[in-house]
Amino acid sequence: MVNKKISKMRIRMHAFDSKMLKECCEKIIRAAKNTHSTLKGPIPMPTKRKVYCVLRSPHVNKDSREQFEIRIHTKVFYISTTSLDYFFTLQMPPGVFFSIKYLN
Repeated sequence: MVNKKISKMRIRMHAFDSKMLKECCEKIIRAAKNTHSTLKGPIPMPTKRKVYCVLRSPHVNKDSREQFEIRIHTKVFYISTTSLDYFFTLQMPPGVFFSIKYLN
């Protein structure tokens, strides 16, 4: 009997929309169940906020300003699996950015 090597990887995802990120997490969970992989996650990371302050008028009314905010939602998965190719063929929704790192 041939034993396949177990590979460990970390998938880190971030998105501006939390609904899209949740949809992506559900796809990874389903893929892990289909391949009988060991899954830890989704581990929610702190949400990063970027606030931008912009003058409404460039010449007058210095006190009149607008504020804009961007929120970046992040989640992390740790996966131990024998079939890495299955995770690379997943179709993720647009707007979700992710990075895959091998841990062994």
